[in-house]
Amino acid sequence: QVTLLYAFLHMRHSFRYFDKMRYLRKRSAVSLGVLVIFLLFINLYIEDGYVLEGDKQLIRETATHQLNPEHYLHTFKDLSNFSGSINISYRYLAGTPLPRKRYLTIGLSSVKRKKGNYLLETIRSIFEQSSYEELKEIAVVVQLADFDSAWCEGMVQDISQKFAHHIIAGRLIVIHVTEEYYPVLDGLKRNYNDPEDRVKFRSKQNIDYAYLLNFCANLSDYYVMLEDDVHCSKNFLTAVKKVITSREGSYWVTLEFSKLGYIGKLYHSHDLPRLAHFLLMFYQEMPCDWLLIHFRGLLAQKEVIRFKPSLFQHMGYYSSYKGAENKLKDDDFEEELFDIPDNPPANLHTNMNVFENYEASKAYSSIDEYFWGKAPSVGDFYGIVFEKPIKISKIKVVTGTEDRQNDILHHGALEVGEKIVGSKKGRQCTTYLRLGEFRNGNFEITDVEHKVLFDINCMRILVTKSQKEWLIIRSISVWTSQKPNQ
Repeated sequence: QVTLLYAFLHMRHSFRYFDKMRYLRKRSAVSLGVLVIFLLFINLYIEDGYVLEGDKQLIRETATHQLNPEHYLHTFKDLSNFSGSINISYRYLAGTPLPRKRYLTIGLSSVKRKKGNYLLETIRSIFEQSSYEELKEIAVVVQLADFDSAWCEGMVQDISQKFAHHIIAGRLIVIHVTEEYYPVLDGLKRNYNDPEDRVKFRSKQNIDYAYLLNFCANLSDYYVMLEDDVHCSKNFLTAVKKVITSREGSYWVTLEFSKLGYIGKLYHSHDLPRLAHFLLMFYQEMPCDWLLIHFRGLLAQKEVIRFKPSLFQHMGYYSSYKGAENKLKDDDFEEELFDIPDNPPANLHTNMNVFENYEASKAYSSIDEYFWGKAPSVGDFYGIVFEKPIKISKIKVVTGTEDRQNDILHHGALEVGEKIVGSKKGRQCTTYLRLGEFRNGNFEITDVEHKVLFDINCMRILVTKSQKEWLIIRSISVWTSQKPNQ
């Protein structure tokens, strides 16, 4: 049985996406949007043995911003055709192909604005907020996505003059895709009762992003999308690397480093071809940030994974759409991140009664989530067993939240241990050293390496007196010092 997504893929092979759009333009007045709607209409009415009822429902749900991720999860994940690149030509306006693969590619797509232009400031912020060592691991790809050739030429001149040494060093590339590779952008579906020019703008933006993702697919291990009016935190790459390391062994599709729009969304580079195809398949259905939510869901990441504080801030005052005012700001943004914890890989466990899905791992995470246990008794504990012995310089634990200020650890202590025993699932330390007591639900200690003479294998939060209140462990932060002796 053929699913709707397979029908889309069949269309891809038939028309090779927008490669043959030039031919269709010349030979037919029927737009791609009309053709797609016609084919979908046919699919709705062929016999049930050929198109599943669920596939028909997908069409209806798409039109109302309600894709069903679980239903199409396995089909979408296993589509090998999504792994191929889109066959279009790119013009290098500045820079040359990268000589080696980097750790992170930063993608920017920019068009001419009626008011204001922030692209140069965004590029400057990326480079100025990065150390020399960090610059070795990043590549910045700027796509000038406007069809006004005079504007593109002017921007390339400005970029080349201001960032010549970054272009020469091979860390900045400026590209362009000509209009002939785009579909007809008039007469598109007016979902959500958007005006026609708004639909055209957001549909083209989806295609812009798809082409940019397609270009960046093999340049690095990871990819982060920024908008062209963004300010960066100091040493943002170091923060990103620490978050990725902390998520080692866990499944994720998208990590978010800003809560605004399409700013600071991080992907594995091997997912970029599928994301590019996905944006092309539904380019006229809805705005890009909505499509990204569906993409994440289709690949089985149900929850948002957002890092706090935010690493990127929206700075533009005027939108790229009609120059409208856009004063959105991310109130979680911090420009100077001097004190980012390392939180080395570890196994987390507790003997407390966990509430719903607020499991132990959520307290040790770098994102905005927490552990929540029912009223703990004396002797209950939250344990951390590090994968390798470590030297620790600083530890900080915060319990409770702003809306549940009494769900703190009222009486507790923090201990570190050595000499691991037990199986992989039940590992624990044989001896512990108490570092101090919790005060008002919090614990913080510095210079740990000078107070603890052994390499630390374990750490635990110990409840020293029963309490009737539940316990939220909001965050556990660990800073490491030099590597332990081998």
